[in-house]
Amino acid sequence: MKKVSILTILFTLIAGFTIAAEVNVFNARHYKADAELYDKFTAKTGIKVNLINGKAGALEKRMIEEGADSSADLYITADAGRCGAFKAKGMTQGGLTSATIKAAVPANFRTSHWAGVAKRARIVYYSPERVSGAELAGLTYESLADPKWKGRLVIRKSSNIYNKSLVASLVKNNGKAATAEWAKGVVSNMARTPKGNDRAQIMAVAAGEADIAVANTYYLALMLSGKKGAEQQAAAKKVKAFFPNQNDRGTHMNISCAALVKSAPNKDNAIKLVEFLLTPESQEHFVNNTFEFPMIGGVSANPLVVNNIGLDFKQDLKTKVSSYGAKQADALEVMTAAGWK
Repeated sequence: MKKVSILTILFTLIAGFTIAAEVNVFNARHYKADAELYDKFTAKTGIKVNLINGKAGALEKRMIEEGADSSADLYITADAGRCGAFKAKGMTQGGLTSATIKAAVPANFRTSHWAGVAKRARIVYYSPERVSGAELAGLTYESLADPKWKGRLVIRKSSNIYNKSLVASLVKNNGKAATAEWAKGVVSNMARTPKGNDRAQIMAVAAGEADIAVANTYYLALMLSGKKGAEQQAAAKKVKAFFPNQNDRGTHMNISCAALVKSAPNKDNAIKLVEFLLTPESQEHFVNNTFEFPMIGGVSANPLVVNNIGLDFKQDLKTKVSSYGAKQADALEVMTAAGWK
Protein backbone atom coordinates (compact mmCIF):
# COMPACT_ATOMS: atom_id res chain seq x y z
CA MET A 1 0.00 0.00 0.00
CA LYS A 2 1.37 3.42 -1.00
CA LYS A 3 2.19 5.59 1.98
CA VAL A 4 0.89 9.15 2.12
CA SER A 5 2.94 11.58 4.18
CA ILE A 6 1.37 13.69 6.91
CA LEU A 7 2.69 16.76 5.08
CA THR A 8 0.73 15.82 1.95
CA ILE A 9 -2.45 15.33 3.94
CA LEU A 10 -2.03 18.69 5.65
CA PHE A 11 -1.36 20.43 2.33
CA THR A 12 -4.52 18.91 0.85
CA LEU A 13 -6.63 20.00 3.81
CA ILE A 14 -5.24 23.54 3.76
CA ALA A 15 -5.87 23.83 0.03
CA GLY A 16 -9.43 22.68 0.51
CA PHE A 17 -10.07 25.38 3.09
CA THR A 18 -8.38 28.22 1.24
CA ILE A 19 -10.09 27.70 -2.11
CA ALA A 20 -13.62 28.48 -1.00
CA ALA A 21 -16.52 28.48 -3.41
CA GLU A 22 -17.67 32.07 -3.92
CA VAL A 23 -19.28 34.50 -6.34
CA ASN A 24 -18.78 38.26 -6.43
CA VAL A 25 -21.92 40.28 -7.11
CA PHE A 26 -21.82 43.98 -7.96
CA ASN A 27 -25.36 44.94 -7.07
CA ALA A 28 -27.08 48.18 -8.12
CA ARG A 29 -30.53 47.12 -6.97
CA HIS A 30 -31.41 49.06 -3.80
CA TYR A 31 -33.46 46.38 -2.05
CA LYS A 32 -32.37 45.04 1.33
CA ALA A 33 -34.42 41.93 0.63
CA ASP A 34 -32.01 40.91 -2.14
CA ALA A 35 -29.29 40.20 0.44
CA GLU A 36 -31.64 37.75 2.17
CA LEU A 37 -32.06 35.96 -1.14
CA TYR A 38 -28.29 35.59 -1.58
CA ASP A 39 -28.07 34.15 1.93
CA LYS A 40 -30.57 31.50 0.87
CA PHE A 41 -28.39 30.68 -2.14
CA THR A 42 -25.36 30.22 0.12
CA ALA A 43 -27.32 28.00 2.49
CA LYS A 44 -28.42 25.78 -0.38
CA THR A 45 -25.16 25.57 -2.33
CA GLY A 46 -22.32 26.44 0.04
CA ILE A 47 -21.25 29.15 -2.41
CA LYS A 48 -20.51 32.39 -0.57
CA VAL A 49 -21.93 35.55 -2.13
CA ASN A 50 -19.65 38.56 -1.76
CA LEU A 51 -22.04 41.47 -2.23
CA ILE A 52 -20.78 44.88 -3.33
CA ASN A 53 -23.65 47.37 -3.28
CA GLY A 54 -23.66 50.75 -4.94
CA LYS A 55 -25.21 53.01 -7.54
CA ALA A 56 -25.13 51.73 -11.10
CA GLY A 57 -22.84 54.46 -12.42
CA ALA A 58 -20.28 54.05 -9.64
CA LEU A 59 -20.22 50.26 -9.92
CA GLU A 60 -19.85 50.36 -13.69
CA LYS A 61 -17.05 52.93 -13.43
CA ARG A 62 -15.19 50.71 -10.98
CA MET A 63 -15.52 47.58 -13.12
CA ILE A 64 -14.42 49.44 -16.25
CA GLU A 65 -11.39 50.97 -14.52
CA GLU A 66 -10.36 47.64 -12.99
CA GLY A 67 -10.74 45.88 -16.33
CA ALA A 68 -9.31 42.36 -16.36
CA ASP A 69 -8.35 42.75 -12.70
CA SER A 70 -11.97 43.20 -11.60
CA SER A 71 -13.25 40.59 -9.16
CA ALA A 72 -16.84 41.07 -10.37
CA ASP A 73 -18.66 37.97 -11.56
CA LEU A 74 -22.19 39.30 -11.91
CA TYR A 75 -23.53 42.80 -12.37
CA ILE A 76 -27.12 42.92 -11.15
CA THR A 77 -29.08 46.06 -11.91
CA ALA A 78 -32.47 47.45 -12.84
CA ASP A 79 -33.31 48.01 -16.51
CA ALA A 80 -32.28 46.22 -19.69
CA GLY A 81 -30.98 49.52 -21.02
CA ARG A 82 -28.21 49.49 -18.43
CA CYS A 83 -27.23 45.89 -19.14
CA GLY A 84 -27.27 46.57 -22.88
CA ALA A 85 -25.10 49.68 -22.54
CA PHE A 86 -22.66 47.80 -20.28
CA LYS A 87 -22.41 45.03 -22.87
CA ALA A 88 -21.77 47.62 -25.60
CA LYS A 89 -18.73 48.79 -23.62
CA GLY A 90 -17.27 45.29 -23.90
CA MET A 91 -17.71 44.58 -20.20
CA THR A 92 -19.73 41.35 -20.41
CA GLN A 93 -19.30 37.88 -21.84
CA GLY A 94 -21.53 35.13 -23.17
CA GLY A 95 -22.31 32.18 -20.95
CA LEU A 96 -25.85 32.64 -19.66
CA THR A 97 -27.01 29.98 -22.07
CA SER A 98 -27.79 27.02 -19.85
CA ALA A 99 -30.92 25.00 -20.52
CA THR A 100 -32.30 26.19 -17.16
CA ILE A 101 -31.94 29.87 -18.05
CA LYS A 102 -33.31 29.44 -21.56
CA ALA A 103 -36.32 27.54 -20.26
CA ALA A 104 -37.07 30.15 -17.60
CA VAL A 105 -36.51 33.42 -19.47
CA PRO A 106 -38.38 34.22 -22.72
CA ALA A 107 -36.02 35.04 -25.59
CA ASN A 108 -36.99 38.72 -25.73
CA PHE A 109 -35.92 39.16 -22.09
CA ARG A 110 -32.38 37.79 -22.38
CA THR A 111 -29.17 37.57 -24.40
CA SER A 112 -26.22 35.23 -23.89
CA HIS A 113 -24.54 38.03 -21.89
CA TRP A 114 -27.40 38.96 -19.54
CA ALA A 115 -30.79 37.69 -18.49
CA GLY A 116 -33.87 39.14 -16.85
CA VAL A 117 -34.62 37.87 -13.36
CA ALA A 118 -37.83 39.86 -12.76
CA LYS A 119 -40.19 41.95 -14.90
CA ARG A 120 -41.74 45.38 -14.53
CA ALA A 121 -44.06 47.43 -16.72
CA ARG A 122 -43.95 51.20 -17.27
CA ILE A 123 -47.56 52.28 -17.29
CA VAL A 124 -49.91 55.25 -16.90
CA TYR A 125 -51.52 56.26 -13.61
CA TYR A 126 -54.53 58.55 -13.65
CA SER A 127 -56.96 60.39 -11.42
CA PRO A 128 -60.37 58.70 -11.70
CA GLU A 129 -61.95 62.02 -10.68
CA ARG A 130 -60.44 64.03 -13.53
CA VAL A 131 -59.87 61.51 -16.32
CA SER A 132 -62.82 59.87 -18.03
CA GLY A 133 -63.06 56.39 -19.46
CA ALA A 134 -63.55 57.91 -22.90
CA GLU A 135 -60.22 59.75 -22.62
CA LEU A 136 -58.44 56.56 -21.64
CA ALA A 137 -59.96 54.40 -24.35
CA GLY A 138 -57.22 53.16 -26.64
CA LEU A 139 -54.51 55.11 -24.81
CA THR A 140 -51.01 54.42 -26.12
CA TYR A 141 -47.56 55.75 -25.30
CA GLU A 142 -47.77 57.47 -28.65
CA SER A 143 -50.99 59.26 -27.70
CA LEU A 144 -49.37 60.85 -24.65
CA ALA A 145 -48.35 63.53 -27.16
CA ASP A 146 -52.02 64.27 -27.97
CA PRO A 147 -52.85 67.94 -27.23
CA LYS A 148 -55.78 66.84 -25.06
CA TRP A 149 -53.22 66.06 -22.35
CA LYS A 150 -51.70 69.56 -22.43
CA GLY A 151 -50.73 70.61 -18.92
CA ARG A 152 -51.95 67.31 -17.50
CA LEU A 153 -48.93 64.96 -17.67
CA VAL A 154 -46.04 64.33 -15.27
CA ILE A 155 -43.04 62.14 -15.99
CA ARG A 156 -39.43 61.88 -14.83
CA LYS A 157 -36.38 63.54 -16.34
CA SER A 158 -34.97 62.51 -19.71
CA SER A 159 -31.82 61.26 -17.98
CA ASN A 160 -33.79 58.62 -16.09
CA ILE A 161 -32.91 55.14 -17.35
CA TYR A 162 -36.55 53.98 -17.28
CA ASN A 163 -37.52 56.83 -19.60
CA LYS A 164 -34.52 56.27 -21.84
CA SER A 165 -35.57 52.65 -22.28
CA LEU A 166 -39.22 53.56 -22.88
CA VAL A 167 -38.27 56.10 -25.53
CA ALA A 168 -35.73 53.67 -27.02
CA SER A 169 -38.60 51.20 -27.49
CA LEU A 170 -40.55 53.90 -29.34
CA VAL A 171 -37.54 54.59 -31.57
CA LYS A 172 -37.33 50.86 -32.28
CA ASN A 173 -41.02 50.58 -33.14
CA ASN A 174 -41.77 53.94 -34.78
CA GLY A 175 -38.43 55.28 -35.98
CA LYS A 176 -36.27 58.14 -34.74
CA ALA A 177 -38.00 60.93 -36.71
CA ALA A 178 -41.48 60.03 -35.50
CA THR A 179 -40.26 59.67 -31.93
CA ALA A 180 -38.61 63.09 -32.11
CA GLU A 181 -41.97 64.66 -32.96
CA TRP A 182 -43.63 62.63 -30.24
CA ALA A 183 -41.13 63.89 -27.65
CA LYS A 184 -42.00 67.50 -28.56
CA GLY A 185 -45.67 66.76 -27.93
CA VAL A 186 -44.94 65.12 -24.58
CA VAL A 187 -42.88 68.11 -23.44
CA SER A 188 -45.72 70.43 -24.49
CA ASN A 189 -48.15 68.38 -22.39
CA MET A 190 -46.09 68.41 -19.18
CA ALA A 191 -47.79 69.92 -16.14
CA ARG A 192 -44.41 70.84 -14.66
CA THR A 193 -40.69 70.57 -15.30
CA PRO A 194 -39.71 66.94 -14.64
CA LYS A 195 -38.55 66.26 -11.10
CA GLY A 196 -38.55 63.47 -8.55
CA ASN A 197 -38.74 59.70 -8.78
CA ASP A 198 -41.63 57.55 -9.98
CA ARG A 199 -43.41 57.81 -6.63
CA ALA A 200 -43.23 61.60 -6.93
CA GLN A 201 -45.14 61.41 -10.21
CA ILE A 202 -47.91 59.36 -8.59
CA MET A 203 -47.99 61.80 -5.66
CA ALA A 204 -48.41 64.69 -8.12
CA VAL A 205 -51.54 63.12 -9.61
CA ALA A 206 -52.94 62.40 -6.15
CA ALA A 207 -52.35 66.04 -5.17
CA GLY A 208 -54.09 67.39 -8.25
CA GLU A 209 -50.93 68.80 -9.87
CA ALA A 210 -51.51 66.58 -12.91
CA ASP A 211 -54.11 64.16 -14.23
CA ILE A 212 -51.85 61.38 -15.55
CA ALA A 213 -48.37 60.12 -14.73
CA VAL A 214 -45.94 57.61 -16.20
CA ALA A 215 -44.33 55.27 -13.64
CA ASN A 216 -43.33 51.65 -13.12
CA THR A 217 -45.87 49.21 -11.74
CA TYR A 218 -44.13 48.17 -8.55
CA TYR A 219 -44.02 51.71 -7.16
CA LEU A 220 -47.76 51.84 -6.56
CA ALA A 221 -47.71 48.54 -4.68
CA LEU A 222 -44.75 49.76 -2.62
CA MET A 223 -46.70 52.89 -1.66
CA LEU A 224 -49.84 50.90 -0.88
CA SER A 225 -47.85 48.54 1.35
CA GLY A 226 -47.25 51.38 3.82
CA LYS A 227 -43.47 50.92 3.70
CA LYS A 228 -43.09 54.52 2.50
CA GLY A 229 -45.36 56.03 5.12
CA ALA A 230 -49.02 56.92 5.58
CA GLU A 231 -48.91 59.96 3.27
CA GLN A 232 -47.73 57.97 0.27
CA GLN A 233 -50.11 55.13 1.11
CA ALA A 234 -53.04 57.56 1.07
CA ALA A 235 -51.85 59.12 -2.19
CA ALA A 236 -51.59 55.71 -3.88
CA LYS A 237 -55.24 55.04 -3.10
CA LYS A 238 -56.27 58.13 -5.10
CA VAL A 239 -54.94 56.92 -8.46
CA LYS A 240 -55.72 54.07 -10.82
CA ALA A 241 -53.47 52.07 -13.14
CA PHE A 242 -53.85 51.87 -16.91
CA PHE A 243 -51.93 49.66 -19.34
CA PRO A 244 -51.19 51.43 -22.65
CA ASN A 245 -51.12 49.93 -26.16
CA GLN A 246 -53.52 47.09 -25.46
CA ASN A 247 -54.84 47.21 -29.02
CA ASP A 248 -51.45 46.81 -30.69
CA ARG A 249 -48.02 45.62 -29.49
CA GLY A 250 -48.82 45.70 -25.76
CA THR A 251 -47.51 47.48 -22.68
CA HIS A 252 -43.81 48.36 -22.46
CA MET A 253 -41.97 45.75 -20.40
CA ASN A 254 -38.59 45.96 -18.73
CA ILE A 255 -36.53 43.81 -16.40
CA SER A 256 -34.13 43.58 -13.54
CA CYS A 257 -31.15 41.88 -15.12
CA ALA A 258 -28.05 39.91 -14.24
CA ALA A 259 -25.05 40.39 -16.54
CA LEU A 260 -22.06 38.04 -16.68
CA VAL A 261 -18.97 40.25 -16.32
CA LYS A 262 -16.18 39.70 -18.85
CA SER A 263 -13.46 39.15 -16.24
CA ALA A 264 -15.59 36.87 -14.01
CA PRO A 265 -13.20 34.69 -11.97
CA ASN A 266 -16.06 32.48 -10.77
CA LYS A 267 -18.10 32.10 -13.95
CA ASP A 268 -19.64 28.73 -13.12
CA ASN A 269 -20.81 29.94 -9.72
CA ALA A 270 -22.24 33.08 -11.31
CA ILE A 271 -24.31 30.99 -13.69
CA LYS A 272 -25.54 28.88 -10.77
CA LEU A 273 -26.65 32.03 -8.96
CA VAL A 274 -28.60 33.27 -11.97
CA GLU A 275 -30.29 29.87 -12.23
CA PHE A 276 -31.18 30.10 -8.52
CA LEU A 277 -32.72 33.55 -9.02
CA LEU A 278 -35.05 31.95 -11.56
CA THR A 279 -36.38 29.25 -9.21
CA PRO A 280 -39.94 29.50 -7.81
CA GLU A 281 -38.50 30.18 -4.34
CA SER A 282 -36.50 33.18 -5.55
CA GLN A 283 -39.25 34.47 -7.79
CA GLU A 284 -41.71 34.44 -4.88
CA HIS A 285 -39.14 36.35 -2.86
CA PHE A 286 -38.93 39.00 -5.58
CA VAL A 287 -42.67 39.48 -6.00
CA ASN A 288 -43.33 39.68 -2.28
CA ASN A 289 -40.51 42.07 -1.44
CA THR A 290 -39.96 44.24 -4.53
CA PHE A 291 -43.48 43.91 -6.02
CA GLU A 292 -42.08 43.13 -9.49
CA PHE A 293 -43.71 40.65 -11.85
CA PRO A 294 -42.23 37.14 -11.85
CA MET A 295 -40.08 36.17 -14.80
CA ILE A 296 -41.14 32.53 -14.74
CA GLY A 297 -44.55 30.95 -15.04
CA GLY A 298 -46.36 29.37 -12.11
CA VAL A 299 -45.58 32.18 -9.65
CA SER A 300 -48.24 34.74 -8.79
CA ALA A 301 -47.60 38.44 -8.37
CA ASN A 302 -48.02 40.00 -4.94
CA PRO A 303 -51.69 40.55 -3.92
CA LEU A 304 -51.15 44.34 -3.84
CA VAL A 305 -50.20 44.15 -7.51
CA VAL A 306 -52.97 41.72 -8.41
CA ASN A 307 -55.70 43.72 -6.67
CA ASN A 308 -54.62 47.28 -7.45
CA ILE A 309 -52.70 47.09 -10.71
CA GLY A 310 -53.77 43.86 -12.33
CA LEU A 311 -52.32 40.98 -14.33
CA ASP A 312 -54.80 40.77 -17.17
CA PHE A 313 -52.94 42.90 -19.70
CA LYS A 314 -51.15 42.40 -22.98
CA GLN A 315 -47.38 42.61 -22.56
CA ASP A 316 -45.13 43.83 -25.36
CA LEU A 317 -43.40 40.55 -26.19
CA LYS A 318 -42.51 41.77 -29.68
CA THR A 319 -39.90 44.37 -28.78
CA LYS A 320 -36.68 42.74 -27.57
CA VAL A 321 -35.42 44.52 -24.49
CA SER A 322 -31.91 44.36 -25.95
CA SER A 323 -33.02 47.22 -28.22
CA TYR A 324 -33.24 49.51 -25.17
CA GLY A 325 -29.47 49.66 -24.92
CA ALA A 326 -28.96 49.73 -28.69
CA LYS A 327 -31.33 52.71 -29.14
CA GLN A 328 -30.47 54.52 -25.91
CA ALA A 329 -28.33 57.22 -27.55
CA ASP A 330 -31.10 57.95 -30.05
CA ALA A 331 -33.63 58.14 -27.24
CA LEU A 332 -31.62 60.66 -25.25
CA GLU A 333 -30.95 62.70 -28.39
CA VAL A 334 -34.62 63.10 -29.28
CA MET A 335 -35.61 63.94 -25.71
CA THR A 336 -32.87 66.53 -25.38
CA ALA A 337 -33.75 68.10 -28.72
CA ALA A 338 -37.38 68.38 -27.60
CA GLY A 339 -36.40 70.29 -24.47
CA TRP A 340 -37.16 67.41 -22.14
CA LYS A 341 -35.26 68.39 -19.00
